[in-house]
Amino acid sequence: MLSQILTIARTTFIESIRQPVYFLLIIIAGLAMLLTTWSTGFSLGYSEAGEISGDNKLLLDVCLATVFLAGTLIAAFIATSAISREIENKTVLTVVSKPVPRPVLVIGKYFGVSGALIIAIVQMVIFLLLALRHGVMTNASQEVDMPVVVFSFSALGIAVFVAMVGNFLYGWHFAQTSALLMLPLMVLAYVLVLIISPKWEIQPLLKDFKPQSLLACIGVVMAVLVLGAAAIAASTRLGQVMTIVVCFGLFLLGLMSNFLLGDRAYVNDPVARIAVAKPERDRFESFTGSGDIYELTLRSGPKRSINPGQAIWYGPAANGSANNVPNYEPYAGPLGSDEMVRVGTRPALIVTNYDASALKVTIRNIGDTGLPVKAPPKENDYLFDQPTKLNAPALVIWGLIPNFQFSWLLDAVAQNQPIPIGHMALLGFYTLIWITAMLSLAVLLFQKRDVG
Repeated sequence: MLSQILTIARTTFIESIRQPVYFLLIIIAGLAMLLTTWSTGFSLGYSEAGEISGDNKLLLDVCLATVFLAGTLIAAFIATSAISREIENKTVLTVVSKPVPRPVLVIGKYFGVSGALIIAIVQMVIFLLLALRHGVMTNASQEVDMPVVVFSFSALGIAVFVAMVGNFLYGWHFAQTSALLMLPLMVLAYVLVLIISPKWEIQPLLKDFKPQSLLACIGVVMAVLVLGAAAIAASTRLGQVMTIVVCFGLFLLGLMSNFLLGDRAYVNDPVARIAVAKPERDRFESFTGSGDIYELTLRSGPKRSINPGQAIWYGPAANGSANNVPNYEPYAGPLGSDEMVRVGTRPALIVTNYDASALKVTIRNIGDTGLPVKAPPKENDYLFDQPTKLNAPALVIWGLIPNFQFSWLLDAVAQNQPIPIGHMALLGFYTLIWITAMLSLAVLLFQKRDVG
């Protein structure tokens, strides 16, 4: 079975990279990213220091979106050729009659498509990194980064020239040869750019390397691999046009699912937002013990009244989806008495004081053991005067759509926040789950498909 999968994957890979649209989309995306360095000098004041700063933040945004969109189109085109076109041409019948099990055929096709996708995206990511090294041309007096221009266009020119000569003399396939040659040549070009400064001087290898931007690119790669699996599933029943429509629709839904469904899956309305949060004493910092007290300063006046004795919840999300406080039964006893921390009193959070003039709220963790909060209140957390309610239909539909916002890590890079390796590991696991689900759907759809 493994040999069959590898044979099908190899054949699919070669057929994928031989498609003219494959090489064409790589070149269009790459040149678009390099030309973007002349057209993104309008970031409206982005000037924070960090790995990516100033106008380069907008440059990264546009380039990463280009990689994502081009990867989606490549996935749709080559997946259609891998299965849908073979079904229409009846060539798949010769494979399944070997006999080769249909699940093996689907898995082999996906591996071949994934290999072609990874090669395409790696080349586009290198174009992106070269564009970041060049930076945005913010004014007419700024000099062009000649090492970037020379090495990138040299790599592209050598690949195309060798492919043309090989096609003329030896019958090599032009698109296949160009795409495969560009990969090592573009990697070499990027390494040379890292070594050589814009003034053609030797510099440390990692001086211009952007590790956080590379992690953001890896996140996009994972999302495109999920779209590749979805394209395989769609192509088992649909033609080329509809497969592209499905992929593009899933691309948009995956990016907008938080807005369309996520905000409606959890129902709550914050009463205020925290500007400053500090414990009354150092030993109250964890805010997990009975009697722990926190003093909160609000950003602005509350939308609804806040009164002593009122139950309170808090969390980082405005819709209450990530509250750090579990649901509990509000405290109904007297304030300022020992009953709040007495044995038998149920854990809860309450407001013990509110100073409207200073916008200061004092909250206390009470009960015989204290309420087990996930984290203490922090700056920018939202305050709620009721527990979050679940909208089950919206939550189910939201969970049935791949959430590509998990893979879109641009905001972390733009805000100079390091991307945790743990998040990348969870993202990899999430990607694997969705690929498995999409391939399972593809097998189910293809199992009863008439290919004769």
